Amino acid sequence: MQPLIDNARTFGQRPEEFTGLAAGQSPAVLFITCSDSRVVPALITGARPGELFELRTAGNIVPPYASGAPTGEAATIEYAVEVLGVSDIVVCGHSHCGAVGALVRGEDLTAVPAVRDWLAHAADEPRCSDPTDPTVAEAVQNHVLTQLLRLRSYPCVERRLAEGRLRLHGWYYEVGTGAVREHRPDTDSFEAL
Repeated sequence: MQPLIDNARTFGQRPEEFTGLAAGQSPAVLFITCSDSRVVPALITGARPGELFELRTAGNIVPPYASGAPTGEAATIEYAVEVLGVSDIVVCGHSHCGAVGALVRGEDLTAVPAVRDWLAHAADEPRCSDPTDPTVAEAVQNHVLTQLLRLRSYPCVERRLAEGRLRLHGWYYEVGTGAVREHRPDTDSFEAL
């Protein structure tokens, strides 16, 4: 913890880098990814403060839209699209994902009931031909595509897509190499950016 505290103490000593941020935010991208500490959107993309609006959830899950039962995730997506007017949404899954691995391996999650219930209500079991693969790459990539489909069910996303004012992207981040792949609809595969 001490190195984090030390950095926080010196972080604000460069006010010229932050002055403009007080006027508001206008990120172009909503970046939805996992809460995993190895996945750092600003490092992956090189984004500076104010350039990414982030939504981090266990397993980069986008829950089904339900107007009668708002969630923090739905509020974040709606705010990014309607208020901030983002032009792109990235759903970024990653290798070695514990949430996706638990789903494909059918792990017993009774000791973590909130995690179990989140995964059960928010995700279908991703297709995976080899659940013993520690990277769970195939499952994560299929999971990313499922979350993109879920996004399309949000009224604000559906409307902006129909107007041609929003683009969706599926990314896969390899924790052990730092490589990023993007889903290409024309080949239905994840390929290097």
